[in-house]
Amino acid sequence: MNNDGGVSRRAFLGTGAVAATTGLAAEKSESTMNIIKTSRAPEAIGPYSQAVTAGGLVFCSGQIPMDPVSMNLVGDTIAQQTSQVLKNLSEVLKAAGSVPGKVVKTTVFLKDMNDFVEMNEVYASFFGEHKPARATVEVARLPKDVMVEIECTAQIDDNIENISLLP
Repeated sequence: MNNDGGVSRRAFLGTGAVAATTGLAAEKSESTMNIIKTSRAPEAIGPYSQAVTAGGLVFCSGQIPMDPVSMNLVGDTIAQQTSQVLKNLSEVLKAAGSVPGKVVKTTVFLKDMNDFVEMNEVYASFFGEHKPARATVEVARLPKDVMVEIECTAQIDDNIENISLLP
């Protein structure tokens, strides 16, 4: 049982992804909240989840440019770091049953706003014709002193049916 009296279950979402499902019934519904965890993106380095699904949306925590296997930072340039961050976000989205084309909003955190143009080129290439809403802010410091961190919110793709619940 979880803290609110509901039954806790785990959902497996394909290639190394696990979601912990909390609710009174172990079924996909708009009132169910799933904690997303995948080995294909860096594990959380603090007391938070890689992503959470609720109400037909996936809320992805900020990703930084870490290799998911070695947990080492990747890239010396803003372009390299942005590319790794977006790759990590893509894997978290996939684990949650979504895709980059379903992203509705991103927030980009930059260590230096002078890196905006180079970051934006990689970002634009990644999303192509899809243009999610976005905020970009300069911050004093980011985890592990990286140059960029990106978080996003996306719709869950109804065409992806890879969630199976275990008792």
